[in-house]
Amino acid sequence: MSVTRRRVLAGGAGAGASVAVGVRTEARAAAPPLLGTYDVVVIGSGAAGMTAALTAAKQGLSTVVLEKAPTFGGSAARSGAGIWIPNNPVVLAAGVPDTPAKAAAYLAAVVGSDVPAARQNAFLAHGPAMISFVMANSPLRFRWMEGYSDYYPELPGGLPNGRSIEPDQLDGNILGAELAHLNPPYLEVPAGLVVFSADYKWLALSAVSVKGAAVAAECLARGTQAALLGQTPLTMGQSLAAGLRKGLMTAGVPVQLNTPLTELYVENGAVTGAVTPAGLYRARRGVIVGSGGFEHNAAMRAQYQQQPIGTEWTVGAKENTGDGIRAGQQVGAGLALMDDAWWGPAIPLPGEPYFCLAERTLPGGLLVNAAGRRFVNEAAPYSDVVHTMYERNPTDPDIPSWLIVDQNYRNRYLFKDVAPTFVLPADWYSSGAAHKEWTLDALATSIGVPSAALRTTVDRFNSLALKGDDTDFGRGDSVYDHYYTDPAILPNSCLAPLWLPPYYAFRIVPGDLGTKGGLRTDARARVLRPDGSVIPGLYAAGNASAAVMGHSYAGAGSTIGPAMTFGYIAARDLAGVL
Repeated sequence: MSVTRRRVLAGGAGAGASVAVGVRTEARAAAPPLLGTYDVVVIGSGAAGMTAALTAAKQGLSTVVLEKAPTFGGSAARSGAGIWIPNNPVVLAAGVPDTPAKAAAYLAAVVGSDVPAARQNAFLAHGPAMISFVMANSPLRFRWMEGYSDYYPELPGGLPNGRSIEPDQLDGNILGAELAHLNPPYLEVPAGLVVFSADYKWLALSAVSVKGAAVAAECLARGTQAALLGQTPLTMGQSLAAGLRKGLMTAGVPVQLNTPLTELYVENGAVTGAVTPAGLYRARRGVIVGSGGFEHNAAMRAQYQQQPIGTEWTVGAKENTGDGIRAGQQVGAGLALMDDAWWGPAIPLPGEPYFCLAERTLPGGLLVNAAGRRFVNEAAPYSDVVHTMYERNPTDPDIPSWLIVDQNYRNRYLFKDVAPTFVLPADWYSSGAAHKEWTLDALATSIGVPSAALRTTVDRFNSLALKGDDTDFGRGDSVYDHYYTDPAILPNSCLAPLWLPPYYAFRIVPGDLGTKGGLRTDARARVLRPDGSVIPGLYAAGNASAAVMGHSYAGAGSTIGPAMTFGYIAARDLAGVL
């Protein structure tokens, strides 16, 4: 098993029956109306699908992308678009001291035996070439996310300064009318600013940090320049999706929106097409499934994952209901990692959950469970925090948990998009997502935890914060813990006491960026049956496939990096050039 700062959940889920998506064979029924014949049919227009389609097209294969949603980009377009690819040309050009040996040692330490070594090696071997290919065949360029540590930098091969990259700024006008079909971001960037993922660390500190204020000014300057040039500036997932879509436009690859997969077409034991409500798209060489996970399928989540679970806690694209996974299952595919997701603590705000990154890590806040006690290192990688919540919940309930902060914290730091000292939205309180009281006893009563226990916990936390040493849970022991923190706080930038009323509590539930279980695949992205044999003509990448990260999470972009890489691998295998 992997060696990380938490215990992984036991085992991967096996196959289970689900008949909402079926399989059509010539023996069962006549072929539906033929809508087109291509060498490659790609299901889904997220990072995996568009990278796969671009790769196939550039290998001379006729390709079509079928997208269920009325927009393109999937969850990738909604994301911060960090991309974790060791030894990629961007980080090497920036002087990052990465090597293949370091990367292999680190990934093996993080993932362990959860994923075959051949798949890990395939990701590491082809990831850098994928980035070079994307830059050569699209307008995308990338930036090193300097300082964003690997999530376990103390493990062999881990890099404290990070090896993640993100898309550079792109002008959305290059898409013309197609820009209107870009899936919108999960969080809108404030009007007039151009913000990169790496900026958020400093924007949270803009009221108390010279560098934070400088980064905020730089974001405004970028926005002003873009406006003067008449540009539509895109960053993060918007840039990634737009850049890949432009690459497909240049390569002549059609993206059919509002075209859901209903079943896979099978002839003579091989997958040879995809059936949609309107008809059949034949594939001479194969079908690549990049349709995302099943985070918005309540029945599948109830079947495979621990309770409590809810589709309302995910920030994945709403169309991700497991269509590709179920279609693959019906043609005999094996499944793995179905119990897991790309977890992270979330605040169930009205309308949409908020995936909580910096807020739980900044000094002056702590997480408590139903007993009013701390139970985890709040600054640990977000997936680890939720794994701990699920592991402990049956015996020491911590779903929901509560993030406790004071007015000093609110005076200093951005919270979501609410500036320091500004009043939180009223519907946060009326929905129960936030509570505010002038004493800890009153706050405890408001959130339903024992008041004496909460006071004792805060007193204990304050004593540790003043010493700068969290001997209870090790907050600040890892370099990673210090990324979303305040360098002005000494001796430990992760820790500050709570002392200024009023006090606030924010409801914390197990959120996610998407599920990470799906179709079993091999090192060539071919879909496998439960016995390990290959289903001819069927490939999968991204969250429709079981993650190469296993039950862990190597660093920022461990979702998108492998998704793009295995989409690239699948297309090259279909082209016979892998």
